Amino acid sequence: MTRTAAEIDRSAMIGVGLMLLVAVINAVDAVLVRLMSPAVHPFIIGFTRSLFGLLVVLPWILARPRILRSHYRFRHVLRAALKLASLVAFFAAFASAPLADATAMAFTAPIFVSIGAWVFLSEQPRAIRVVASVLGFIGVLIVLRPGHGTGISIGLLYALLGALLTGVIQLILKPMSARDSTETLVAWNLILTVPIAIIPALWVWVTPTPAQWGFLALQGVLGALNMSLVTRALSLADASLIAPMDFLRLPIVAFLAFMIFGQTVSVSTWIGAAVIFGATLLMARSARSRKFREI
Repeated sequence: MTRTAAEIDRSAMIGVGLMLLVAVINAVDAVLVRLMSPAVHPFIIGFTRSLFGLLVVLPWILARPRILRSHYRFRHVLRAALKLASLVAFFAAFASAPLADATAMAFTAPIFVSIGAWVFLSEQPRAIRVVASVLGFIGVLIVLRPGHGTGISIGLLYALLGALLTGVIQLILKPMSARDSTETLVAWNLILTVPIAIIPALWVWVTPTPAQWGFLALQGVLGALNMSLVTRALSLADASLIAPMDFLRLPIVAFLAFMIFGQTVSVSTWIGAAVIFGATLLMARSARSRKFREI
């Protein structure tokens, strides 16, 4: 059945609204990590987040066992390990760097995806994306402020590493999504991350307090909800339309960081984040323009 223009617009608006909720969840996630640091090690947070997230979606997986049929084995393991590494890197960044600065670094992931697609997937670099990548790199330098007296924060380097790993994961997912459904990819990611995450967690294990267990459980539930909302949003609207909504995470994080921790955001962080935002919008626009030309 062909949908009317009004129905398409309504679906798009719902998708945008869901991505706005995702931005809020991601901001709260960063705050939870900061609240638990340094008492709870990032390895422990990575394990418990995966564990509680799996427990949330396990009934759904058991009710639909056919979604576990996959065309891949090793790639699921590799993706789960990289996903855990990216989460731990971001957790370390949120624990040690200003939340707004670390969040700004997270927005560089699409830039790494484009560069990786040129290098490893043999995609032709288009002029507008080359310009966007250069702009994104400039934005990173503005936030990092190399040579600014105190030097580059190790926390921001963790965030940059997390963004790089996120880009690598997306490059791995691109061919996998052609043969495996989204539900299959989500299910195997959660199932495999738990046994992988427990190894480094046991190495640094310190039993959390009851309050910390509460934060960890909440974080796991929010993580599972986050994946579900993103999947639903992408089914309702084009990625180029809803992806920019994630940038609202920065002002939300900045507000929460100021209210809870008294952190303020420097002018250079806002400028750098704006440049990175502009670079990502250029990439999204180029993708949308190409899609229209192919119709």
